[in-house]
Amino acid sequence: MYAVVKTGGKQYRVSAGTKIKVEQLPVDVGAEVTLDQVLMIAEDGSVKLGTPLLSGAAVKAKVLSQGRGDKVNIFKMRRRKHYRKSQGHRQNFTELEITGIAG
Repeated sequence: MYAVVKTGGKQYRVSAGTKIKVEQLPVDVGAEVTLDQVLMIAEDGSVKLGTPLLSGAAVKAKVLSQGRGDKVNIFKMRRRKHYRKSQGHRQNFTELEITGIAG
């Protein structure tokens, strides 16, 4: 059984026991989170699709950690123009472990 959920502007395929890193959520470590934007649920060959969301479906998850991702370096350069620009960025994330799918 798996589901496709939407959070932070991205879509994730999840099943019970999987760990995912999503955009940062304002919750404490160890708390339970309910992801209610479920787009699809597949179970034993039967598929339920939402238009665009499934009503009454939810995915339960436990917050494992809050953190920051690896640094992404951005380097821009124009040849022969004496233009060089360097930037860096670290994105915040929340690591979730999926505990159950209801729907």
